[in-house]
Amino acid sequence: MKRLLPLLLLVLPALLGFVDAENEWLDRRVLNIAHQGGEFEAPSDTLFALKTAAEKGADVLEIDVHATAPDADGVRELVAIHDTTVDRTTDGSGRVDEMTIDEIRGLDAAYWFVPGPGTCNPDHGCTADEDDYVYRGMATGDVPPPDGYRAEDFRIPTVREILETFPDELINIEIKRTAPDTVPYEELLADLLAEFDRTDDVIVVAFSDLAVEKFKLHAPEVDTAVATAQAATFTFSAHGPLPGAANPRYVALQVPVTFEGVPVVTEDFVRDAHANGLAVHVWTINDRETMAWLIDIGVDGIMTDRPTLLEDVLGACKWNPRRRVAPPHCD
Repeated sequence: MKRLLPLLLLVLPALLGFVDAENEWLDRRVLNIAHQGGEFEAPSDTLFALKTAAEKGADVLEIDVHATAPDADGVRELVAIHDTTVDRTTDGSGRVDEMTIDEIRGLDAAYWFVPGPGTCNPDHGCTADEDDYVYRGMATGDVPPPDGYRAEDFRIPTVREILETFPDELINIEIKRTAPDTVPYEELLADLLAEFDRTDDVIVVAFSDLAVEKFKLHAPEVDTAVATAQAATFTFSAHGPLPGAANPRYVALQVPVTFEGVPVVTEDFVRDAHANGLAVHVWTINDRETMAWLIDIGVDGIMTDRPTLLEDVLGACKWNPRRRVAPPHCD
């Protein structure tokens, strides 16, 4: 009985129907979530990637966030970049949290981008011809950008710039690091979102449960997705006939189809998540067949490096992602 007690405490909210009926992310479906702005189609996390993703029909712009080192005035900026260092995606090197915003702004964030594979850096196992790096030099002004775009669109943007550029777009923000790996910046992010009055049209997530919980302390009104440990707890508590259990402070599960060979996303998993008031966003899906299957089983969002492909799949399913109605069926 003692062993069953923790599980009973987990599933009790679902059994009693304690779910949040006000979760707008359950009404926003099926979302085309552009991972890093569509990493295979444009330079990762740049304004150019985010702008073109929105033009392609993406419903949500997904970005990764780090904090810079303090500048001369002691100010740290939040910037959008996936890695801990700038080495893989730019023409520079070094840890983001050891560089000032002026040093970050001087980098070419499109330097190693190649359409198709995405970031293609020889030091990270990818090679391409010089002519394949089609946006290289635009950030520095050595090459003119395409019509309608600026040099700044090919640099590492600040989160402030992103919020200013996309006041009406849904944005998915991933906190990449926290203590003890770096000086935490959850409060900085909370303050910035409060300044722009971004609450229910932004969703914040992290792999670290500590990061999400710390962010939640500073911004309880901002929507958040379940982090790794709690996602694993839900998956376990939803196994088989069990209804699953969820922390009512969260609005979504953002999960892979499988984890270390173990299935995570199934039709039963999606049904249990919805019964607990949670939307299901699945990452990172880049093939047509899996996209169609996920749409068929009722997921609420698909994170992809190929937003153009997902938009095509949604169209093939006779589905307009801005129609918030019942899920479609893919033939």
